[in-house]
Amino acid sequence: MKALADSTRLTMVASLWEAAAPICICDFTAGLGLTQPTISHHMAKLKEAGLVESEKRGIWIYYRLRDKMPTETRKLLSQLLD
Repeated sequence: MKALADSTRLTMVASLWEAAAPICICDFTAGLGLTQPTISHHMAKLKEAGLVESEKRGIWIYYRLRDKMPTETRKLLSQLLD
């Protein structure tokens, strides 16, 4: 829950929740008006919390919600984001 206390991270998780495919870090910078290092910092916090996974494709990193997230966590996110 601490990772979601920041409004930027909650917005990022909401975007990942609604996305049909992984989202590039560059899309977050454009959409949120933040620099790449700032977005990377927030994503690192979400990864530490076990909420997101990443995959490097060329020079970009793509993020998605963790596939094997505990059921309780997924239910909580559903309540927060739907």
